[in-house]
Amino acid sequence: MYNDTYHEKIRERITTSKRGTIFVISDFADISPTPTIKKVLSRLVQDKTIRRIMRGIYEYPIYNAFLDEYIAPSPHEIAKALARNFGWTIVPYEDAALNMLGISTQVPASWTYASDGPYKKYAYGNVTIQFKHTSNKDITNLSAKSALIIQALKAIGRDNMNDTFIKQFSDMLTLNEKESLLEDTKRSSAWISGTIRKICA
Repeated sequence: MYNDTYHEKIRERITTSKRGTIFVISDFADISPTPTIKKVLSRLVQDKTIRRIMRGIYEYPIYNAFLDEYIAPSPHEIAKALARNFGWTIVPYEDAALNMLGISTQVPASWTYASDGPYKKYAYGNVTIQFKHTSNKDITNLSAKSALIIQALKAIGRDNMNDTFIKQFSDMLTLNEKESLLEDTKRSSAWISGTIRKICA
């Protein structure tokens, strides 16, 4: 039996969120059982309140009146929703990390993330999102900034690291972030931890 109360509660949670927000089924687990959530989301797709990006992933879309079309969903927000759904910890991987930190302006052709979950690949439209399993010490129990910087350092590589990069990283960190970064990277590889010490000096 379809429950209108569940429908209204789920709809309210969606429509009071920011446009562009990505949802997964588990985001509504506190409201109703999974089969009911799926039915409600299906109806909300039909009435164009939300749109289905891929199986189990939905967006409260942003409409551009000038272009008369919906704006493409954020790959990063979709990646975060997938990670939330499966209970993974993720961080933008190497070149994507450089982009997010502003070290590089190049937009990744494929959105790749280091993850403590299994290797997975997803595609929608012309966008590809990949999750690569990585060493737990480089991602789990780290602050988001620390994990991001570790991936950025790996993208640059030991042989390409120089004083210009060191200064760029140093300038983007607060004193508290530097203290956290030093603590977070104690168990990282020798060259990563050594470079971090230079950044935080």
